[in-house]
Amino acid sequence: MEEKIKKVLDEQVSPLLESHFGGVQLAKFENGVLYVRLTGACSSCPSAQYTIEDVVKTIVLKEVPEVKDVVLDTSVSDELLDMARKLLKKEK
Repeated sequence: MEEKIKKVLDEQVSPLLESHFGGVQLAKFENGVLYVRLTGACSSCPSAQYTIEDVVKTIVLKEVPEVKDVVLDTSVSDELLDMARKLLKKEK
């Protein structure tokens, strides 16, 4: 199922978000709910929730009927936490 979702995100959603210097990543899929992270400029956009509702959710629900809802994952990534730790420790 996740491969099918990733294909839709990569082929249909990402090209739209790339025009705004952003992207989308699958965070997890459980109990019919797809959790996605926005990347690039889209990750800090004040309209991120609208992007999820108007773009991502519309496309995914149409293409993958097993997905019942699409939710924006706003958790902090491990990569960002590692970078912050290095900065705080003044590591390169």
